[in-house]
Amino acid sequence: MPIAVSGLAITAVKATRLRAVDTITLGATGVRENRRFFLIDSRDRMVNATNIAEFEQVVADYDDGNRWLVLTFPDGRVLEGPVELGEEIETRFYSDPLPARLVIGPWAEALSGLTGKPLRMVEPDDAGAVDRRDHGGAVSLISRASLERLAEAGGQRVVDSRRFRMLIEIDGVSAHEEDDWVGHAVRIGDATVEFMGHVGRCLITSRNPESGAIDLPTLEILRGYRKDAKTSEPLPFGIYGRVLHAATVRVGDMVSPLDDLPE
Repeated sequence: MPIAVSGLAITAVKATRLRAVDTITLGATGVRENRRFFLIDSRDRMVNATNIAEFEQVVADYDDGNRWLVLTFPDGRVLEGPVELGEEIETRFYSDPLPARLVIGPWAEALSGLTGKPLRMVEPDDAGAVDRRDHGGAVSLISRASLERLAEAGGQRVVDSRRFRMLIEIDGVSAHEEDDWVGHAVRIGDATVEFMGHVGRCLITSRNPESGAIDLPTLEILRGYRKDAKTSEPLPFGIYGRVLHAATVRVGDMVSPLDDLPE
């Protein structure tokens, strides 16, 4: 069976609900429409769905060419308009300092009202708000077989891939076969990605990808059958990498490792 892209998913604002797309354009820093913005608290620290479940209820869309942002809220309300930037501040993205500019407009007030927490939206100066940004974290990938293996281990009929917030899903490999791609270059459509490490998992994956409610013990399931996996991060599920050759990637594109993988 050939290896192919079976799904693509992005969100314009980090931590909001992933949405499926048919095509992405991979650049040096990832996909410009993916995690283009993130939210900070009163201490200028990035916040995500680990502690703010309501983020999963918001759908964010962004047209980079027109600099046009759209947020759809769970009550059906839609906010949209141009992205306008204010002053530059130094945020904390996890533990790292990250310069960003405040995004002016109704977005922060609306999200603060939904979550009950004072929030501001920012756009980083250099790239989208991707995790592992200092380690080549522009692209993330998981296989459908790995999702099926997790579902089996957890006694589930199916596990929604959006829980794991991956950019690319592939089909045509065995469960966790993608683990062996770390340290190797892989062609995905016309793009080439070098995978740098494994994605260790946290509480966010336990949340329902639409409601935000904690409804599946993903970490316990992973610990049950993946705790001894020899990977770069604990409780691994999926891999991440950097773009070597920028190009458009589409659902259905072929995927092929470019050098010898371990037996």
